[in-house]
Amino acid sequence: MTPCTFCAIADGSAAADVVFADDQVVAFLDRSPVFKGHVLVVPRSHVETLPDLPAELLVPFFAAVQRIAAAVPHALDAHGTFVAINNVVSQSVPHLHAHVVPRRRKDGLRGFFWPRTRYDDAADADAYAARIREVLQH
Repeated sequence: MTPCTFCAIADGSAAADVVFADDQVVAFLDRSPVFKGHVLVVPRSHVETLPDLPAELLVPFFAAVQRIAAAVPHALDAHGTFVAINNVVSQSVPHLHAHVVPRRRKDGLRGFFWPRTRYDDAADADAYAARIREVLQH
């Protein structure tokens, strides 16, 4: 069985720019963000798709997605967010994850074509993660 990248992040054995973590959910910056500040929210337990998510994790998972979606605009001076979940198709890691993407009017994002960008370096990613963490702590 191939190790799950998101399980490794959730258990701390793989590095990530974590912006939020509790007993059931971890949220961290996407390594290939649509826009800088793009966060992935994952359940700590290995669940492949939304239909596989146990009922007892629905509230903790979506509460974290909601909290991140509220924090990102404030943290990054964005106008809003785009929240999406892929199930199997276009799901690059087979572990349930919600994308919370910062959006600005006229940012160029059209439909479901997601151009990708990169952080300048680790410090750039750290700075984005810190800004989101700061808002989540208040």
